[in-house]
Amino acid sequence: MKRTINKVAVLGSGIMGSRIACHFANIGTEVLLLDIAPKELSEEEKARGLAIDNPKVKNRIVETALQTAVKTNPSPVYSKKVLSRIKTGNFDDDMALIEKCDWVIEVVVENLDIKKKVFEQVERFRKPGTLITSNTSGIPIHLMTEGRSEDFKAHFCGTHFFNPPRYLRLLEIIPTQFTRPDVVDFLMHYGDKFLGKTTVRCKDTPAFIANRVGVYSIMALLHLVEKLDLTVEEVDKFTGPALGRPKSATFRTSDVVGVDTMIKVAKGLYDNCPEDKARELFKLPDFVQKMEANNWLGDKTGQGFYKKVKGESGKSEILALDLKTLDYKPSQKVKSATLEQTKPVENLRERMKIFAGAKDKAGELFRHSSFGLFEYVSDRIPEISDELYRIDDAMRAGFGWELGPFELWDAVGLKAAVEGMKQYGHTPAAWVQEMIAQGHESFYRIEGGRKQFYDVGSRSYQPVPGTDEFVILDNLRDSKTVWKNSGVSVIDLGDGILNVEFHTKMNTIGGDVIQGINKAIDLAEKDFRGVVIGNDGANFSAGANVGMIFMMAVEQEWDELNLAIRMFQNTSMRLRYSAIPVVVAPHNLTLGGGCEFSMHADHVQLSAETYMGLVEFGVGVIPGGGGTKEFALRASDELKDDQIAQNTLKERFLTIGMAKVSTSGEEAFELGYLQKGKYSITMNRSRLLADAKAKAIELAEAGYTKPVQRTDIRVLGKQGLGIVYAGANSMFAGNYISEHDKKISEKLGYVMCGGDLSSPTEVSEQYLLDLEREAFLSLAGERKSLERIQSIITKGKPLRN
Repeated sequence: MKRTINKVAVLGSGIMGSRIACHFANIGTEVLLLDIAPKELSEEEKARGLAIDNPKVKNRIVETALQTAVKTNPSPVYSKKVLSRIKTGNFDDDMALIEKCDWVIEVVVENLDIKKKVFEQVERFRKPGTLITSNTSGIPIHLMTEGRSEDFKAHFCGTHFFNPPRYLRLLEIIPTQFTRPDVVDFLMHYGDKFLGKTTVRCKDTPAFIANRVGVYSIMALLHLVEKLDLTVEEVDKFTGPALGRPKSATFRTSDVVGVDTMIKVAKGLYDNCPEDKARELFKLPDFVQKMEANNWLGDKTGQGFYKKVKGESGKSEILALDLKTLDYKPSQKVKSATLEQTKPVENLRERMKIFAGAKDKAGELFRHSSFGLFEYVSDRIPEISDELYRIDDAMRAGFGWELGPFELWDAVGLKAAVEGMKQYGHTPAAWVQEMIAQGHESFYRIEGGRKQFYDVGSRSYQPVPGTDEFVILDNLRDSKTVWKNSGVSVIDLGDGILNVEFHTKMNTIGGDVIQGINKAIDLAEKDFRGVVIGNDGANFSAGANVGMIFMMAVEQEWDELNLAIRMFQNTSMRLRYSAIPVVVAPHNLTLGGGCEFSMHADHVQLSAETYMGLVEFGVGVIPGGGGTKEFALRASDELKDDQIAQNTLKERFLTIGMAKVSTSGEEAFELGYLQKGKYSITMNRSRLLADAKAKAIELAEAGYTKPVQRTDIRVLGKQGLGIVYAGANSMFAGNYISEHDKKISEKLGYVMCGGDLSSPTEVSEQYLLDLEREAFLSLAGERKSLERIQSIITKGKPLRN
């Protein structure tokens, strides 16, 4: 049957329910958010003389929960505007409204009896054929179907979102024996394409996939701490970004999620997995039991493995728990030869080989934890999943690991790891030994540009399902690169489209990236029909290479710096004024020059999670790659009369002057970085490059023609400058900005107003670019600007004379 989701009911407005509701609102869906009605009045309600049946009283729980969610940081919504899509209510008065909903999601407390009572109410009102799912993280899904109708059972399954739902990409889909296959297929597709999730089909086993493996990994580390004489700080340093894991690593993650949550899942696994060889690891170490008894449960109770206090100077100080004495001590910096050795190694898989061979504590922890993990995940097939790639998908999307367990195993080396496992008392599952005996050397391989996994059931390699709809540069780079230099690879995506991939540190933009973009456009104008600029890195681009700018300015190489900025501007302009369509595909950090490239593209196909902004003001200069010019141009296009012109100019000026960065792709439009009709949002980051490629093809097939540079940009001249200078002087006089900030503000205003023209005048893009470049160069030579740039490069070290 054809199924569309126009309206969703979320039953339960706690931490998960309210945030799930927000995320559905993010994607444009109407949401009905319901919760229980209070049984008694609050003191405030008594003082106001309200009755228990007053609608404001009956909706107090749900309203408070939603408002609390919206105030959290990071925000669960892309924009406050989406909140208008959420209607709140209570179970007593509003459950009948679910009749008009296409999907009902239960998110009440983790108590089977309570969930069953909610489902009884749902049965009374839901329309047959509509979806009904539970967000449980641990209760067996099949138990919830007891006593339910055949239609309910056929359309029911588990949908386990991870917290926070907006940011963590995992959505586990857990069908029962009664769930219709088309329902499972729909949820897998909808979660992927519309909710932006990595959807992983799970078996109805304890803790499903991600928590089963993730909590095992954490518990194994807890038991290793004493054995290897490790501190909290050491474990977090050794299991964080250096290992391709989140910065919060192990113990900080436990504090954020809640130590009690970890304890609850661990106890559940111990009780419900009697056949698990690693069952004893789910027993709590003594120090965790004492933390539980002391109510040291992490951020929610103010202390866990870490504790934030005010020092003698009044500044906040982070204390770490001494696991031997259970005293809190000042957090210590961790030094490690392995960390120093891996620091310059960008390739994560190469870093894993260094860890595997390291002789210090970091190496020992890596081998103990990884070899145990390898045994554990190999034993979980086919218990929790028939296919190994699902386990990797779940750990990447749910726990933020860059490499899933089997991908990590491949990075260490399949055979080498098995030999190491023997030395550390671990044995892989029999199917791994059989795989090696067959002559296979890895769990994954690339064939014909597609990723394949070793399928245990068939004892053969099979394509990873669904990836044919994605553009994965790792699968294409070796065979489809048509040109490259030290900072860029130009890759043939097929169908006449080239992709420009940055691979500098933080994907910063320097001479090599500028060269690569121009080369790609040269190639495309000759033999292809479009260009995409995008990558699979952690961030699209952190902006221009400020180190290069700093060195030129310090050495007073003004001609070279002038040429570099001119090349940057010319490249931005070429993105817009070439003979082929250029689509930029930003995601995550898209700052400075990355933002300027986006502003000049024919189309921006951006991830929903894009944090875009012109942040040059913070380093003492103005946007110099065409960004300042572009804001002046856009302000001109929005003008109707001089009064509106002044208001528009002020808004654009403040966006740059306050270095505003969007908190989502949608907010990037609200801040003016994107133009209506010239951007599209991709919910699932994995689909971004495929969507960008499709847009480039669409533009080419629509008969793309090279645009003509603008010469009709209306600027205000002295009329606007007066407003800018008066505002800057007022802020300076009030001690809100420094003298140098005042100077930057005046330079920014000078460019955006088109200089000191005597009256509003129409000017060209090149005229504004010349003013922009001149202002940038004059500011780059200022000592205060150099100090700001230097502080970024050296992380606060002073500028030497």
